Amino acid sequence: MGRGRITIGLYNSYDSKKFREPHRRVIARTGGIAMAFDMNLALFGFPVPEDQKTPVEIAEWIAGTTSIGGNGEYFVELAEKGRFSTFPYPSKGFPPQLGEPILTTCSKDESRSVDASWIADKVRNGSSVLLIFGIGPHGTPKDVMSLPNYVFDVTGGNYSLETCIAIGAVSGAINALLNQ
Repeated sequence: MGRGRITIGLYNSYDSKKFREPHRRVIARTGGIAMAFDMNLALFGFPVPEDQKTPVEIAEWIAGTTSIGGNGEYFVELAEKGRFSTFPYPSKGFPPQLGEPILTTCSKDESRSVDASWIADKVRNGSSVLLIFGIGPHGTPKDVMSLPNYVFDVTGGNYSLETCIAIGAVSGAINALLNQ
């Protein structure tokens, strides 16, 4: 049995009408993290211009306006490898082809809580996972928080981290366990 896939899912909580600088920065940074740790990237509810149709076109558009992540080159490389996708806001659940959705949060729900070892074991045993990060000042909306069956607090102590730090910490922790 092969190893499962990890997808970093960015859920847009900023603004659904206008593509803003915070969108650009978090996507470019996460593209580099996804490349570094052999993960995929999926966007949910990001207002990408309609004339940017393919993942590579979207990546090149974003990369052309940032100095982050090797001037966006890591993100473009991710898209060229077919490891980047966009989706509308999920209404009834996240796309099943991305794997088991796991909400990353500092608000731990003990009944749904998993740890990095649980996630790494799942991936090592062939299952894919979608790690969901809320992007915006208020994180993931409450109605979306209830969609995944599992939640993960990388700090283990309900500490709130800045989004890009959380993305790096979660990705690094899981990657370290996978490479033991």
